Amino acid sequence: MAEFPAPQSASGSSNVPVTAGVIAYALFAIAAIVAIASHGLPVMGPLVGVLGIVAIIVCYVKRDDAAGTWVASHLTWLIRTFWWSLLWAVVGIILFVTLIGIPFAIALWLATDVWVIYRLVRGYLLFKDSKAIPGV
Repeated sequence: MAEFPAPQSASGSSNVPVTAGVIAYALFAIAAIVAIASHGLPVMGPLVGVLGIVAIIVCYVKRDDAAGTWVASHLTWLIRTFWWSLLWAVVGIILFVTLIGIPFAIALWLATDVWVIYRLVRGYLLFKDSKAIPGV
C-alpha cells in the first residue's frame, strides 16, 4: 500500500500514523468484501469476522498516537462503524429468531451491508485526500 503524505499541522508535528489508517481501512474493506462475497446473502455483521476484529484492534491501539491529527477522525469513524454494524447484526439475529421477523432481519442485514460499504468508501475517499471526517 502506498504511504500517503500527512499535511503539516500548525504545531509542525509530522508524526501522523497514516499507515495505521491505511491498514485499518484495508482490513475492514477486505473483511466486508469477503463476508459479503462468501455468503452471497445479506451478512449478519460484515465486519465481525477475524479481519474486522484485527482492524478494530488496530484502530484502538493507534487511536492515542493519532490524537489531534486528521487520522484520529478516521479511526473514530471506523470504530463507530464496527460497533454500529455489530449492534444491527445482533438486532437482526433477535428478529431472525422470532420466525415472523425473518424478512425484517434479512432486510436489516442488507441495509447494514450497504451502510458499511458506504461508510468504508466515504471514509477512504476522504482519507486518500488527507482530510478529516467532518463531524467526527
